[in-house]
Amino acid sequence: MSQSEQHRALAVNWFEQVWNQADEAAIDRLFHPQGHCYGFPEPDSDLVGPAAFKAVHRQFLSAFSPIRIVVEDLVVEGDRVAIRWTSHMTHSGNGLGFPASGKQAALSGSSFIIVQDGQIMHGWNHMDFTKLAIQLQSAEA
Repeated sequence: MSQSEQHRALAVNWFEQVWNQADEAAIDRLFHPQGHCYGFPEPDSDLVGPAAFKAVHRQFLSAFSPIRIVVEDLVVEGDRVAIRWTSHMTHSGNGLGFPASGKQAALSGSSFIIVQDGQIMHGWNHMDFTKLAIQLQSAEA
């Protein structure tokens, strides 16, 4: 498998295992021990290492279940991968500062990663949490 194919597989596996399968152990396998996650859960966030990411992962999964992320586009250039994705989920737990609504919602975003030693070393995330909150707080179910 070429390096480009390995990086593509890493990105796909991240979304499939970590989010769609809610496999917390996959974070240890796929996220570098000194890796940085920027822009999640807040736009100015900088989570360092698997333990920090797992804490936010647990919090997000406690608010939304099930989560299904579809990778819409994925481009690999050297050690960099750009991903455009859409997440479909149900607000099933108390999160985002208000009680569970039971509503289904969609969250679109993009992630840009740098791969080092076969793991994600840097990941920049961009998503519209304002639109998500509006979907969940709207009068329609």
